[in-house]
Amino acid sequence: MLFSPQIILSGYLFKWIFLCLIIGTMAGTASAGFLLSLNWVTDWREQHFWLILFLPVIGLLIGLLYHYYGQDVTKGNNQLLEEFHNPKNIIPFKMAPMIWLSTILTHLVGGSAGREGTAVQMGGSLADQLTHLFKFKPRDRKVILIAGIAAGFASVFGTPLAGTIFGLEVLLVGQLSYAAILPALLSAVIADQTCKAWNVGHTHYHIDLIPGLSAPAILWCVLAGIFFGITAMLFSKLMHKIAAFFKAKVAYAPLRPFYGGIILLMVIGFMHWLVPAYSTRYLGLGIPVILESFKQQQAFIDFATKVLFTAFTVGVGFKGGEVTPLFFIGATLGSALSLIIPLPIGLLAGMGFVSVFSGAANTPLACIVMGIELFGAESSVYIAIACIVAFLFSGNSGIYSAQPIGTEKHILLKRYYRK
Repeated sequence: MLFSPQIILSGYLFKWIFLCLIIGTMAGTASAGFLLSLNWVTDWREQHFWLILFLPVIGLLIGLLYHYYGQDVTKGNNQLLEEFHNPKNIIPFKMAPMIWLSTILTHLVGGSAGREGTAVQMGGSLADQLTHLFKFKPRDRKVILIAGIAAGFASVFGTPLAGTIFGLEVLLVGQLSYAAILPALLSAVIADQTCKAWNVGHTHYHIDLIPGLSAPAILWCVLAGIFFGITAMLFSKLMHKIAAFFKAKVAYAPLRPFYGGIILLMVIGFMHWLVPAYSTRYLGLGIPVILESFKQQQAFIDFATKVLFTAFTVGVGFKGGEVTPLFFIGATLGSALSLIIPLPIGLLAGMGFVSVFSGAANTPLACIVMGIELFGAESSVYIAIACIVAFLFSGNSGIYSAQPIGTEKHILLKRYYRK
């Protein structure tokens, strides 16, 4: 038969293997270059504390860059979500270099931001350039965007399975596009392997002790998940409130990160005068503190301070992402909760690591898989319970304002989170 299922399936596989090779290679290479440059500027800033003095100047520079040259890419991750649901224009290529440069500048001067937003925007915008070449139908273009998002996420964290599910799950809570599963997986795996081929490593986390499951342990896990979900909700709402406040009070957009930089500089300066050892603790990604959280109990002030620093940094207009700071917030909160919850410190830190992200991004499945990829299958039940509970208790919004809330969560939220 000319159009037998086998022939059609072979054509489908060849098509997406070819496209995913391009997407994965581009996204993985972009993430590798980004991670190398991010590590370099982070090391340089830690050796030259005086660089934080340029927070207002860099804020103004980023604001001017996007105001005069990046109006059509300023929405970042939300723009990818909007294009998926209401396709209008191909994502401009300049989104990739602009978010890379602005994120590097943010971290150079100590802004509390992440890296996921940068990698996802680079992956999505680079993938969408294929639409120029192949003139995709709307259905295929949606798959391309999912594949680009999955590739960017997977390569920046070294978690191809979580990247696959994140690309599928983040676009509409409660619904998955099964047509995009294979392209998302292929792109994520290829991007991750490409990043590794450039000799770019990822941080390794380890949970030392995982107790056997019991009814009390599960109940404590549920309680921890509630804390994680409420924290995710508070972070998301605070970030959006700060952004709305500065938008209302400062009409000229480039001045928002400029004024925000002045405030951040004053706060960091005060902390340096009050407790010098803590003056750099909440700057940048905070990877050393995250690793520390798995080994020793942290103070509750750590997660709360990081919430304020990151919500303010991103809210006023500095660029980057929210996910690694959410890892910091979750890990330190989980570690601190070991004071009142009788579970091992490392396990609570790991649960918080992915659960706060689950609640803030509304991606519980991706976060469960990420926890398994990072910490091992032994912790899977604890991770799953915490992520799902955090997702349910995180409210009716998240860090991505353009993210539609799916039917299942909408029903629950309408019942339990009435305005």
